[in-house]
Amino acid sequence: MSLNPHKAALPGLFTLLREDVACVFERDPAARSRFEVVTTYPGVHAIMLQRVAHRLWRFGLRYPARFLSWLARLLTNIDIHPGATLGRRFFIDHGAGVVIGETAEIGDDVTLYHGVTLGGTTWNKGKRHPTLQDGVVVGAGAKILGAITLGEQVRVGANSVVVKDVPAHKTVVGIPGKVVTRLDAADHNSLGLNLDHHLIPDPVGKAIACLMERIEVLEKTLQARGEAVDGQCAACDADDLCGTAYKFRKV
Repeated sequence: MSLNPHKAALPGLFTLLREDVACVFERDPAARSRFEVVTTYPGVHAIMLQRVAHRLWRFGLRYPARFLSWLARLLTNIDIHPGATLGRRFFIDHGAGVVIGETAEIGDDVTLYHGVTLGGTTWNKGKRHPTLQDGVVVGAGAKILGAITLGEQVRVGANSVVVKDVPAHKTVVGIPGKVVTRLDAADHNSLGLNLDHHLIPDPVGKAIACLMERIEVLEKTLQARGEAVDGQCAACDADDLCGTAYKFRKV
């Protein structure tokens, strides 16, 4: 379901389930047949069961919804609260260890990898879990915490911890997560999705390269003045650390 209130109402359950199966072939090159996806993909199983549990939850049948959610976790190792709102064509790749909290909201065409947590940071009963808008991709092991919003087409690097809002079409990496300028990625696939969340810059390497370039300029300035510059570091192993730094300078 899109998070845009102006879009069409949520379609029927079976339509959503057919879309969930079909979208696997756009995002997982290992998928070979619908039968294989329906019978062997735990992410698909978890989403199917949650969509049923969510209907029960909305009708006030809270215990049956929670029991079905527990059964899904037992079978798939994926824990999605029945109160969470899932959009269309949602895909959980591999799935092991994924946790999605009660007030989480997920837009259309979102992809999560294994070990992702959409968690809360408060004991208050209100909105306390993240909102992921259309086309978000979250890398393996990432944690998105609190009532924050990730805009459309956001990419979250593996093992990042995101605790603040992220604007649309940005990539966030690190602990805590920081927005970085995403490198040009490969073309979108036929659904307009870009799963290349690994194509991100290295801000630490860039900072080291800038520092080494500055040091090189200073050394040349000292040499021009007749000062002795031996390039030896007293506090580190010149063969290891300085050699590594020299490689960064050439990046």
